[in-house]
Amino acid sequence: MTIQIQPGQLTLEQLQAIHAEQQQLTLATSANEAIRRSAAVVQKAAHGQEPVYGVNTGFGKLANQRISEGDLDLLQLNLIRSHSVGVGEPLEPAVVRLMVALKAASLARGHSGVRPEVIDCLLAVHNAGLVPYVPSQGSVGASGDLAPLAHMTLALLGEGEMLVNGLRKPALGVLQEAGITPLKLAAKEGLALINGTQTSTALALHAFFRFEPVLEAALVIGALTVDAARGSDGPFDPRIHALRGQLGQIDVAQIYRALLQGSAIRLSHLQGDDRVQDPYCLRCQPQVVGACLDTLRHAAKVLLIEANAVTDNPLVFAEGPDGQGVLVSGGNFHAEPVAQVADGMAIAIAEVGAIAERRIAMLIDTGVSRLPPFLAADAGLNSGFMIAHVTAASLASENKSLAHPASVDSLPTSANQEDHVSMATFAARRLQPMIHNTAHILGIELLASAQAIEFLRPLKSSAALEDAHALLRTQCAPMMQDRYLAPEIERATALVLDGSLARILRKLDTPALWFPA
Repeated sequence: MTIQIQPGQLTLEQLQAIHAEQQQLTLATSANEAIRRSAAVVQKAAHGQEPVYGVNTGFGKLANQRISEGDLDLLQLNLIRSHSVGVGEPLEPAVVRLMVALKAASLARGHSGVRPEVIDCLLAVHNAGLVPYVPSQGSVGASGDLAPLAHMTLALLGEGEMLVNGLRKPALGVLQEAGITPLKLAAKEGLALINGTQTSTALALHAFFRFEPVLEAALVIGALTVDAARGSDGPFDPRIHALRGQLGQIDVAQIYRALLQGSAIRLSHLQGDDRVQDPYCLRCQPQVVGACLDTLRHAAKVLLIEANAVTDNPLVFAEGPDGQGVLVSGGNFHAEPVAQVADGMAIAIAEVGAIAERRIAMLIDTGVSRLPPFLAADAGLNSGFMIAHVTAASLASENKSLAHPASVDSLPTSANQEDHVSMATFAARRLQPMIHNTAHILGIELLASAQAIEFLRPLKSSAALEDAHALLRTQCAPMMQDRYLAPEIERATALVLDGSLARILRKLDTPALWFPA
């Protein structure tokens, strides 16, 4: 698949395709003129007498240091070398692919002052399937994602490293094997490459795309638990949700109605059930998961804007007051928008897991669920899902700590020149363990709700939920006596993460979850 980059017009679908697998990227020829003109402005400034930040001066607190014209290219090279100080595990290839693509798209807007060769090199590296080695830790999300983007750039220069089949290799040899000439930097180009929010944005998009099937699985599993607990579908009545008007809530209630439609289990207890109201973990699912969906939809809008943004500094405007162009210093590198939506995503991810943990607790509590204690056929001799729930509780608790907002923290850097930062990179990076925690909670709930359904046989659930039950049973048999359950939790969790359960939902006539009209 070939994706043409129209600067400023990338779509979420295109970003998702780049994230999923290596694509061939091309740049629209209409971008060339703006790129050329902005590069000319920088070259003029580099040879001029006036100090221009990052072009002929030092960086950060050293901005008052004037650099001689003969050292301008070395200034940019030294910038990349000195800023390649990241630590920790390398970023995943999917994240690095997005970083490279987003940086190319941003520079191609024609406000960064780089030569076409810089963008060409980024696209060549991406299209060759090369993955720069980028340590995951070391950015505070202001003055751009300096360290991770410096590592990416160092690989383009042939001085850094590439990841090849998970192993670190010198970048120069990898570039040469791919027939790519290492990049040589001119004035401002090193700064343009590392001054931006592409790492934090890529990490947040990575989390968004990874959480999509998990949330969809949560809806299927939550509905299965409603039936397993012989809960009411009354709380999903559209009139309730229309009166409130929250769009995510309305959509989630409609999805639950569709998932439960035609359930013989529900029909069996419409008469004679003396329970007046179900626990909140069942009847408030539209309110809770719907709010999470609204948060994620908002995050997608903000991240799409950021993916198309120009976030380096200073910015080049080719038509200045004198018609010759100007460079203007600003702060688009500050990743506060990304940090705040990443914090919102963290809350949503944690809450999907938190209400799922409560549903597991409800299922194993015979006084509430009216099912055998701990879903064990011979409780006492068997402990059933007693300790599986403990695992779910531990993961839900861990997510609560991880959900503490990162964007409210700030540590001054660069001798107090950069005195307020966003912490966006950590805000987005910490979402991955949270997603895996929530997916495991849902995997445990899937096992528990499917086990509960076994006690209600021969009654059947709806067609969609029976498909979900049957899908699990291809991997995990009913547990009528205690056995080694950890491998089965992993297999059930895989169905949550890999989109298998999401595909059941997508077959139904339900609202578009991620891109509503």
